[in-house]
Amino acid sequence: MSEKQHYLPHNNCAAVEHKRVIIQNNHGEKLVGILHETGSHELVIICHGFRSSKDRIPMVNLALAFEREGISAFRFDFAGNGESEGLFQYGNYNREAEDLLAVVKHFHGEQRFIEALIGHSKGGNAVLLYASRYKDVKTIVNIAGRFDLQRGIEGRLGRDFREKIEQYGFIDVINKRGKIEYRVTKESLMDRLATDTLASCQTIPPTCRVLTVHGTEDEFVPVEDAIEFDKYIPNHHLCIVQGADHEYTKLQDELASIVLNFVKTGLKKDNSVPKPSSACCTTRKFVDSRL
Repeated sequence: MSEKQHYLPHNNCAAVEHKRVIIQNNHGEKLVGILHETGSHELVIICHGFRSSKDRIPMVNLALAFEREGISAFRFDFAGNGESEGLFQYGNYNREAEDLLAVVKHFHGEQRFIEALIGHSKGGNAVLLYASRYKDVKTIVNIAGRFDLQRGIEGRLGRDFREKIEQYGFIDVINKRGKIEYRVTKESLMDRLATDTLASCQTIPPTCRVLTVHGTEDEFVPVEDAIEFDKYIPNHHLCIVQGADHEYTKLQDELASIVLNFVKTGLKKDNSVPKPSSACCTTRKFVDSRL
C-alpha cells in the first residue's frame, strides 16, 4: 500500500517519488514508512532510535543524501513509534529486528536488492541484531548504537529500578512537568537486559561489512561503546567523528558523506577491502588516546 508524491530532480538525477508505504509486521501491526524512489534496483533501509521516528533529522537527511546519489532509500517507524501501529515498548530489541525483517521481505517481494541497513542509536542495535540473525544483507551501518545495554538504565529509571519492577511490574517514566512519558513493563525491561550485544556481534558473518560511526560529544551513548563494537565484529570499520553529538546536530553533511562513501564502496564490482572514507580521518590510535 502506498501514496505517491513527485519531486523535481536533484542534480542530474531522474525525478524522485516520495511514497508513503505501509507494511504489516508478523504481529498484524501496520508499519508506516516513506520510500525515496529513484528507480534504482538497490535500496537502503534507514532505522530510527529510541522514542524517535522516521521523520527525525538524521533519518531524513540520510535518505535525501542517498536520493541525491540516485539510490532509493526507505525510512520507517518501528511498531509503537511515529505513525506505525502498536504500543511503545522500552526494550523491544527482538521485536524491532522482526519489524526490520518484515520490511526486508516486503521489498524482496518487489524484486529490490537491499544494499544496506542503516540504524541510528537504538536503530543501530536493530540492524546489528538483524545481521547476526538473518545474514542476508552485506552492508550494515551502526550510527551511535549502544554496546553495553546494562548502561543507561539507571539514568532513566532510577538506581532502584530492579526492586521497583519486581514490586510493581512496571515503572512510569515522568517528565519535568510531572506527566507520564511512557511506561516500562517488566517484560520490556527484561528484553533489554537479556539482549546479548556481544554474542550478536560475534555471529555477524565476515562477509558482512559493518561501519560504526560515533561522535566524541555524544551525550547519551559514550564513545567507548563504539570501540567495543570494533573489538568483536569480524569485518568492522570504525569512524569516530570529532565534535559530533548523538544526532550529529551540526555535522549532518559529514555524517551523510561518511555513510554514503561506505555504502557506495559496496556497490563496486571488485571485492577489494574498502578503505576508510576521506571524510572519516580519525585513526584508531587517536581514539585510544582519548580513553
